Amino acid sequence: MEKKAAFISRKTLLALLGISLLILLAGCQQSNGNIQDITDQTPGFFNHYFVYPFSVLLKTFANWFQGSYGFSIILVTLMIRLVLLPFAMKQSKDQMQMKSKMEKAQPELKALQEKMKKAKDAETKSKLQQETMKIYQKHNINPLATLGGCLPLLIQLPFLTGFYYAIQRTPEIAEHSFLWFNLGNPDLTLTLLAAGIYYLQSRVSIIGLDEAQRKQMAMFSYLSPIMIGVFSLTASAALPLYWTIGGIFVILQTLLTKKLFQTDAAPLTVAKS
Repeated sequence: MEKKAAFISRKTLLALLGISLLILLAGCQQSNGNIQDITDQTPGFFNHYFVYPFSVLLKTFANWFQGSYGFSIILVTLMIRLVLLPFAMKQSKDQMQMKSKMEKAQPELKALQEKMKKAKDAETKSKLQQETMKIYQKHNINPLATLGGCLPLLIQLPFLTGFYYAIQRTPEIAEHSFLWFNLGNPDLTLTLLAAGIYYLQSRVSIIGLDEAQRKQMAMFSYLSPIMIGVFSLTASAALPLYWTIGGIFVILQTLLTKKLFQTDAAPLTVAKS
């Protein structure tokens, strides 16, 4: 089961790294007072091709709906998620197929691992490594496939990050209210909602995993909602609104992909804490 565990830990590390980096950058900007309004004159490739277009889109949608920037944030969030949905679905499908193949190959791989532990000379170890590769070929397993699985995540990152900064750097947003809260001020209720959605998202993500994998992912189940909650306490309510809507979409997306691509007989029930 060592191969499977390594695959899960890399996935967890990437997710944690992405969230940590995003929050760290935002926190540094806020503490240094360096957040500047985005315009068509703002220098920088990322600002010009990612942040500013999303800012324009937010303003356009808000104008269509009587100045409702809250509704605009929801619409743009859903639009981005729908555009990125095929990439996310492919990533989930590839991961589940790889998981199924690894499970079928585990008995043979485990036997070779035991032989590898007992092997002392380089020639024997080399032969066992060749046998391992033959098992991979037999089950159509690509050892480098986990690296390719990172590609959809990398494709999504600039769009999600660009929209994140567009919300921060569009000054009109802070001047409007939506539902019960002001978009420019922190809101405790929305903070708790965003943290709760991220917790539920992390629990849904481990549906279908075995007990060992669930334990390995347990830390992530608590770390991501805590980080989102802590940051939302001081952030403008527009950001936890974005995270809440995006989180709900990801929950539904995860349930859909597991329903479509689940390869084992594990029931789709949320794991108990």
